[in-house]
Amino acid sequence: NKMTDQLSTKNKITWCPGCPNFLILESVKKTLEGMDKNKIAIATGIGCHGKIFDYLNLKGISCLHGRSIPTAMGITLAKPNLKVLVFAGDGDTYAEGIAHFIHAGRFNADMTLIVHDNQSFSLTAGQATPTSQQKYKNKAHPSGEPNFPLNPIKLALASNMSFVARCIARDIVHTSQVLKQ
Repeated sequence: NKMTDQLSTKNKITWCPGCPNFLILESVKKTLEGMDKNKIAIATGIGCHGKIFDYLNLKGISCLHGRSIPTAMGITLAKPNLKVLVFAGDGDTYAEGIAHFIHAGRFNADMTLIVHDNQSFSLTAGQATPTSQQKYKNKAHPSGEPNFPLNPIKLALASNMSFVARCIARDIVHTSQVLKQ
C-alpha cells in the first residue's frame, strides 16, 4: 500500500519479538490510509511505546516521561487543523502523567490518545504501573504488587472525556475501526 509505505521509516524496529506494539503500529497505519500525512502530528512519551516515533514518518515530538498529553494539547491549540495522535504507556499516562490525563478530559481537546497498557514499566525492568494486577511480581515488589489496579476507563469517564474505548492490540481491524471513530 502506497500510504502505508509513506508512513514507514527506514529505522529498524527494535521492539521485542511478540510485543503488541508491532500490532498497534500496523493498526495506526491502517487507520491513516488515505489521509494526508502532512495534516497529522504525533506526540510520544518515554517507554517502549515511544519508539513508535521512530517508525512513523510523521511530524511530531518525542516528549518527556508523562508529558505527551499536555504537549499534544499545545499542538491542538497552535494548529487546530492537524489530527493529533498521542502515544503513551500506562506508566507514562497513569503514573507520571495522571494529572495531565484527568485535565485532558476536562478540557476535551481534539486529539486521540493511544495508551499502550502492558501493565508494567517494561523499558526499565518491569516495575508495576498503576494498572498492574495486584500480586504482580517484579523487582520492586518481589512478593507481589500490593495495590489494586487503577481503572483507567472509569477515570476517563469521570474526567468527562467525550470518547473512551478499549481494544486488544492483536485485533488490528477492530483497533483501526476504533481509532477512526
